[in-house]
Amino acid sequence: MDETLGTALHRWRDRLSPADVGLASRPGRRAVGLRREELAELAGLSVDYVVRLEQGRAKSPSAQVVASLTRALQLQPMERDHAYRLAGLLPPQEGTVSTHVPAGVQRMLARLGEFPVGVFSADWTLLSWTPAWSVLMGDPGARTHDERNLARAVFATGPSRLASWPVLQDDNALKPALVADLRTALIDYPRDRGLTDLVEELRSTSAEFARLWDEGTVGPHVSARKTVVHPQVGEVLCDCDVLTVPGCDIRLVVYTVAAGSADAEKLEFLRVTNGVPAEGSSPQGPGLFSTP
Repeated sequence: MDETLGTALHRWRDRLSPADVGLASRPGRRAVGLRREELAELAGLSVDYVVRLEQGRAKSPSAQVVASLTRALQLQPMERDHAYRLAGLLPPQEGTVSTHVPAGVQRMLARLGEFPVGVFSADWTLLSWTPAWSVLMGDPGARTHDERNLARAVFATGPSRLASWPVLQDDNALKPALVADLRTALIDYPRDRGLTDLVEELRSTSAEFARLWDEGTVGPHVSARKTVVHPQVGEVLCDCDVLTVPGCDIRLVVYTVAAGSADAEKLEFLRVTNGVPAEGSSPQGPGLFSTP
């Protein structure tokens, strides 16, 4: 019998353990590999849709859905391309921005779960994130693909859609760095229509982006201090660093806080509570973080 996308998804799901994706394995667990519910959560899909895919009742998943599934399943490049073909889609072509996150990077993220870390593609679209990122910034799974683009969020005329609440920075070093990155990406990925459309959109909607682009601005990424104004715990002062992975055109954005600081207490509180306030508590949390 010819292999289907559903049977392949099931096989790939069975070979992963919860620890591979940063999930705790509970005592007495009988399921081999990941459960459908766990795969759905990791891929940002509904459980019902994953069930229908595996049962062959959902016939035409989009390229974005397949990309999310291949990342969640930590597929190797050849396996990823096979998944696209089983879905009746062309695999990502040369000259287009890759959304593939190597399995080694995903395993590293699974072990960095206490840190807010986001994985971005060359066009600065958020591809993957740790649970701590979700509780600090708001759940990216609730965002559309376009809303998860950092450049679009930074240069938007309205409020940023990448974070659910304000993220303040002392300087504007990020903006020229983003423009320089997009200019380089346009050279590296000339056939990527989404990237071309993004640059054209930002040039037409943001006077600041257009000015930086036309000036040929080049700005390296540097460490920055940012203040996340969280509705539950108030201001959280973080150090933000951008790391690159050799041989892979993705960027890791890592937020850290000083050990033993009030900011560390706030981040730990958010991590432990999963960012969900206790019933009857104030928006600022249990009172510990309120300013006098």
